[in-house]
Amino acid sequence: QVQLVESGGGLVQTGGSLRLSCAASGRTFNSYAMGWFRQAPGKEREFVAAITSASTTNHADSVKGRFTISRHNAENTVYLQMNSLKPEDTAVYFCAAGISIATTPGWWDYWGQGTQVTVSS
Repeated sequence: QVQLVESGGGLVQTGGSLRLSCAASGRTFNSYAMGWFRQAPGKEREFVAAITSASTTNHADSVKGRFTISRHNAENTVYLQMNSLKPEDTAVYFCAAGISIATTPGWWDYWGQGTQVTVSS
């Protein structure tokens, strides 16, 4: 059983930065891949970034160079550092956990409830 709790969302102006955090329960955190997805109104849930238990990362082309995923295993926490934010980044951001990295939401086993990120000009 894994529980995920996101924090750090909010309202930011275009060009600004936010750091999202996802705290995971359980003692098996180090065995899981972790990921971030986002979903805007009327859109499909979209892959953003993922990180393996060995800290290998993958970022979607739309955020590459602006967003960085990382993890701190001792704290059971995964982060998403978001820089140079654009209005099109506005969405609910979800944290996910699974046995391996995938870009399809259905492959992930556990999900947080999401945190709203709104980027305005």
